[in-house]
Amino acid sequence: MSAYFIPILFIAIFLYAIIKKVKPYDAFIEGAKSSVPFVLSVFPYLTAILILTELLQISGVGSLLEKILSPIFNLFGIPTELSKLVLIKPFSGSGSLAVLSEIYSKYGVDGYLARCASAIYGSSETVFYVASVYFATAKSKPPIKAIAISLIASFISFCFACLICKIL
Repeated sequence: MSAYFIPILFIAIFLYAIIKKVKPYDAFIEGAKSSVPFVLSVFPYLTAILILTELLQISGVGSLLEKILSPIFNLFGIPTELSKLVLIKPFSGSGSLAVLSEIYSKYGVDGYLARCASAIYGSSETVFYVASVYFATAKSKPPIKAIAISLIASFISFCFACLICKIL
């Protein structure tokens, strides 16, 4: 049934547009045109995040941070083996998915670590990516406070995810 949801939704929106006397194709083209400047405004921010993430991994700073912060994460109930996932998740969705796959292959998919890793992966968003997309278009104050609050909320969600996995 779910395979039919998107086509049905598309047809319903198309019919609604026709009833409202809106030309759907023309409206789509106008929307697509307006997306080009948005993509161009977001591109530098995304490039910076991708380069920073790669530099942290290549330079070894990511591994050093992992070693330094893993005892602190462990103090808050996050297993040491998941430190890399906790550090990469705010930066890169695809990078954190790769780390999640490594955890599955190394520790299996049914154990406590895999459950915690899955909960951590699903409990937050890539903070810097979302911030770059949002603040590229919003002409507001610097995003430092919003990013700090998002990182704290993500960390709290990681802690609760591991706590819930330990209880269950």
